[in-house]
Amino acid sequence: MQADRDALHKTLHSRHVMYAFNHRKPMSCPAMAQLLSNTLYYKRFFPYYTFNICAGLDEEGRGAVYTYDAIGSYERVGYGCQGSGKELMQPVLDSQLKAASPLLLPPQPWLSSLPLEVAIDLVKSAFTSAGERDIYTGDDVEILIMTKDGVEVQTLELKRD
Repeated sequence: MQADRDALHKTLHSRHVMYAFNHRKPMSCPAMAQLLSNTLYYKRFFPYYTFNICAGLDEEGRGAVYTYDAIGSYERVGYGCQGSGKELMQPVLDSQLKAASPLLLPPQPWLSSLPLEVAIDLVKSAFTSAGERDIYTGDDVEILIMTKDGVEVQTLELKRD
């Protein structure tokens, strides 16, 4: 799993560097989301054992979150989680954020109106809850807060036993 993550990261990084050199600008979040999808689909017969989320800001400066399956199928969502604690965290996020059902047709756009500090506290409590019940959730969580002003990193210690 770690080797697959490293290989996928190396591939995406090298393609991002080539894109930035050829186009003289960094790759946008939607373009990176498509690149990740294509990379995963290319390896569909022997897929990377990774759980992927691509997050960033779109061209309008709004948050963009993309979730993936193992072979590269993806969708843009208002929020998401992946990994071993997903089954524990997703219901917490759903109940607190009250997003529209993904089964509604036509799909409804969704934007959160939570203040930043409340959203960070929600993420911390969801990870704390998952860390108490899931042995595969790690000891620390790195929370990256992306705004148009830059990226801030916060670390949350989950368990020290």
